[in-house]
Amino acid sequence: MAKVSGNAVGIRKRERKLLVKGLLFTSPWIIGFLIFQLYPILASFYYSLTEYNLFKPPEWVGFGNYKDLFQDDKFYKSMYNTLYITIVGVVPHMAYALLMALLLNAKVKGQSIYRTIYFLPTLVPAVAGSLLWMWLLNSQYGLINMGLEAIGIMGPNWLVDPDWTKPSLILMGFWGTGTITVMYLAALQDVPKMFYEAAEIDGASKWRQFWTITFPSISPMTLFQLIMMLISSFQYFTEGMVFAEASQSVGGPENSLLFYSIYLYQQAFSFLNMGYASAMAWILFVVVMLFSLVIFKTSARWVYYGGDK
Repeated sequence: MAKVSGNAVGIRKRERKLLVKGLLFTSPWIIGFLIFQLYPILASFYYSLTEYNLFKPPEWVGFGNYKDLFQDDKFYKSMYNTLYITIVGVVPHMAYALLMALLLNAKVKGQSIYRTIYFLPTLVPAVAGSLLWMWLLNSQYGLINMGLEAIGIMGPNWLVDPDWTKPSLILMGFWGTGTITVMYLAALQDVPKMFYEAAEIDGASKWRQFWTITFPSISPMTLFQLIMMLISSFQYFTEGMVFAEASQSVGGPENSLLFYSIYLYQQAFSFLNMGYASAMAWILFVVVMLFSLVIFKTSARWVYYGGDK
């Protein structure tokens, strides 16, 4: 028994040494996480319960900021705009990216060139791309309205009409789906070719093959893309801010471009209402978490993994 106990003590010592070494190697990340992530998260929750403007010590107001938020018309307007860009924009962008991935996965001459050309717009910075699209969408001399006029269609005032400002941003979003397409392309190349060969022998059409083989096989990637795009769309900021400059206002025409992140930024850095902005950030966190949980809960119905029966 003494020998066994001695071995056990020796094993515990080695485990402790390995643990210490592991903590030392990971300590830069742990320290960075505690200082630059965990502390700001906890501090923002505290500030959300205070009235704070950077120049005076925080004054405790409890849930006063949250109460004021739900009485703020711009809060509801910004949330509506953000939900619009999320619900109306995410699924079409994903469908378009998948379609382009299917086309770029075809074995044709010059395949690598087509893939490179398609991905290039993704490398353009968001501000530069937004300025380019502001020129394309100009109602008087923009190429899009000129093209519509050539086929007898009167183009809308994309950047001025409140009914068309958000659709213009969604239209621009199709231009930057290169990263999503590349990830879908990687997922498509992992689908076993034997499945398609067996389906062709059974006489299945291409459409049938897509719904019974392709889509189930890439459904984990679809789930990942859906979650990431959901989080990104709830933080929609740069493009909306640049487009709003066309109307010389932060929120654009009739606040149609006042997205949640823009309003949060305005409260924090224009009005210095840090407590109010912190409360907005926590509400955004809760909303994104709820949407993500719903997606994860329902994913069991349409996401299939390799080990599933």
